[in-house]
Amino acid sequence: MIVVENLIKKFGDTAVLKGISTTFEKGKTNMIIGQSGSGKTVFLKCLVGLHTADGGIISFDGRKHIDMTIKTRRQLRKEIGMVFQGSALYDSLTVEENVMFPLKMFTNDGQKAMLHRVNEVLERVNLADANYKYPTELSGGMQKRVAIARAIVMNPKYLFCDEPNSGLDPQTAIVIDNLIQEITKEYEIITVINSHDMNSVMEIGEKIIFLKNGVLAWEGTNKDMFKTDNEAIVDFVYSSNLFKKVREAYLKDN
Repeated sequence: MIVVENLIKKFGDTAVLKGISTTFEKGKTNMIIGQSGSGKTVFLKCLVGLHTADGGIISFDGRKHIDMTIKTRRQLRKEIGMVFQGSALYDSLTVEENVMFPLKMFTNDGQKAMLHRVNEVLERVNLADANYKYPTELSGGMQKRVAIARAIVMNPKYLFCDEPNSGLDPQTAIVIDNLIQEITKEYEIITVINSHDMNSVMEIGEKIIFLKNGVLAWEGTNKDMFKTDNEAIVDFVYSSNLFKKVREAYLKDN
């Protein structure tokens, strides 16, 4: 479990995160949502260690980030997989080389063992024959699947995804959502997703935290979201007539 206690992050005199406390559980798709400027990207970057918090505690299965040495931080880094918004693949490397990159960086495995693991994860994301292709030869959805394969190649305990559906058409976005959720269950990973895609939130949001102006304004499941009277989350989610109708239908049937 990842436990966040009273997390504070400032840039100059401006507080972006104002005392956020929450938990993220294993085997669940945990989602962070909020308007632009709400602090959700900064929050995600604090969780993965790209930003250093100015106050509060982040614990990874009882290990407090603030107490970690360089050695234990490196160990934690090996346990984290990251799917970046733009996939962040190296254009000059093949799919196989992109996915193998973390293994070369963090393990002492031989070439044969690394290749075996790469092939395992490529097969898992339905890209078994893509080893020698380059990112520019792949569709956006395929690039995202390569990014997921690279993120899980080290058998991570924690998977962080920054806007994984950005730039994808709705049908491909559903494929990526389902893949992330399936992998979360199969590997029993703690998955945290930063998303603006409300379709994804409604489909796979097993736990959702809603940030507003740097404060945790609401948290619950996608089903809780249909039933809540919290004004902030209702205004954010149900500004669309489509989602209003979906909510009305849900409340009528339940």
